[in-house]
Amino acid sequence: QVQLVESGGGLVQAGDSHRLSCTLRSGRPANNYAMGWFRQPPGKEREFVAGVSARAFNTNYADSVKGRFAISRDNAKNAMYLQMNLLKPEDTAAYYCAANERTPWHSSPNGSAYDYWGQGTQVTVSS
Repeated sequence: QVQLVESGGGLVQAGDSHRLSCTLRSGRPANNYAMGWFRQPPGKEREFVAGVSARAFNTNYADSVKGRFAISRDNAKNAMYLQMNLLKPEDTAAYYCAANERTPWHSSPNGSAYDYWGQGTQVTVSS
């Protein structure tokens, strides 16, 4: 059984930096999974934020966060992170981490590529 647990959500000011963490709990090593961050703004559909391949050879970002957000992972700690800089009110959303075991070499932007999802953590950016 695979579990993903996000942490680090909260209320921040526009322009601030903030980091989210995701812990992977699995009977298999973390380097068997590509991982990603998605978010769902209030009243909107879920959208891709960033992805990282199993051994971090490849990363992928949504245009809306490129240059401001950075995804990373530490497989020894079974952890993935999302460093968010220059936060904007439109970054307000529930943030979800996800794991993909079928194509671990691919930092896919497609939610359907991911097999496991966390419960989400809320980030609210005030202006």
